[in-house]
Amino acid sequence: MTENEYLQAVLTSQTIEENGPELKELRSRRLEVEKLLRQYFDGSNPTIRYGGSKAKGTMIREAYDLDVICYFPREDDEAGKSLKEIYEETRTALQEKYFVEPKGVALRIGGGQKENLRVDFHIDVVPGRFTDDSKTDAYLYKPSGDKERMKTNLDTHISHVKDSDVTDAIRLLKLWRVRNSVSVKHFALELFTIDLLKRKKSAGMATRLKHVWTELRDRVDEIVIEDPANPTGNDLSELLSTSVRAGLSEVARGTLQRIEDQEWESVFGPVDTMDEDEKTAALGRVAVSVPNPSKPWRSE
Repeated sequence: MTENEYLQAVLTSQTIEENGPELKELRSRRLEVEKLLRQYFDGSNPTIRYGGSKAKGTMIREAYDLDVICYFPREDDEAGKSLKEIYEETRTALQEKYFVEPKGVALRIGGGQKENLRVDFHIDVVPGRFTDDSKTDAYLYKPSGDKERMKTNLDTHISHVKDSDVTDAIRLLKLWRVRNSVSVKHFALELFTIDLLKRKKSAGMATRLKHVWTELRDRVDEIVIEDPANPTGNDLSELLSTSVRAGLSEVARGTLQRIEDQEWESVFGPVDTMDEDEKTAALGRVAVSVPNPSKPWRSE
């Protein structure tokens, strides 16, 4: 198995099937959450839909969640007059049934009953308010910072990632992040991966990953990220703090060394647990994912 075949096999092992038990449960929970919110805010008409890795196509089995956005109309004050009030009122609504943990702009929900107390449901609810009647841009409550709000656009975020042509690389880097306990937010990882790979889209997966890690190792302090929904208005510098950059650089250095000394399995582990159908599917995807492949396959 070549490098790129191995990496595709890892991706296959991390793929959550559309009709698999994980997504079935997430969809069921999402409907449950939506029903609760619509009943609580029965005089309003919030927009409730998917966001996060599910919508972007970057979900992995080892660390998955579902963002449920709940945006209120611009002129509707039922949920609160301020963004902070909307955030707190949504939290109160969710606490009727769930354990709720504030998580930046989102509210993480878990089991709130005796039989499932604090069991993680892998769902973040993100409350906000549209900026106007077009229902495109929205403001979210941001507990940290002077303005206590940030302007965003869900569709812009989704398309920026989903249409980047590097979602598979993002998925593998998310797995790398989890396996190495790298303290960088998924959003920041997505943004710098897209930027670092914008001239490497025709390269094989092994080449792409090595390029990202080399950049993190050698020039992590030069990496800049911008919010595609509000490039000049949102300060994302806190997502790449000095300590986060140092951690990224250190782990990237160790990863590249392990690949050189021990090959790729030292990074993502063996994929021998895959059955033959999964392996066949993985190798088939390699044939269409590696540009201008030679036969037999060669490492990048």
